[in-house]
Amino acid sequence: MRPFPIVIVSVLAFILSLNAPALADCKEPQTGTKKIPLFSPPLSEVVIGAGRLQFYSAPDRHCAMPGVFVVPKDELIAYAQSDDGWTSVMYLNQKTGNSVTGWVASSRLKQTGKVGPSSR
Repeated sequence: MRPFPIVIVSVLAFILSLNAPALADCKEPQTGTKKIPLFSPPLSEVVIGAGRLQFYSAPDRHCAMPGVFVVPKDELIAYAQSDDGWTSVMYLNQKTGNSVTGWVASSRLKQTGKVGPSSR
C-alpha cells in the first residue's frame, strides 16, 4: 500500500508543529524599514491595561525574555513599531539606572505626548 508514507509524513509534520516555539526566529528584525519604521525622535509611552507586560527579544510571541516585564504606569521609550502590533522599546529603571530593550505588544502602550523619557 502507498498511503503508509503519507501517514508518516503527516505524523512528523504534526510533531514538528508542536515544537514550533523552539523553531521561532528570535533574531531582532531590522528597524527603519517600510514594515518597521523608526520614530524620530523616540516617543514616550506609558504601559496601560492590567498585569505585567512581557518583553520579547523579537516581535514574536515565542521569543519571550523570561522574567523581563514592566507593569502598568511604567514609562518606556519607543523607537519603532511594526505593522503587526509590536513596538521596539527601552525601559530605564529610575532607581537602579539599569535598562532593558526589547519588543512589547503595542496594544498595551499609550503615547504620553512627550518625546523620550520623563524625569520623575
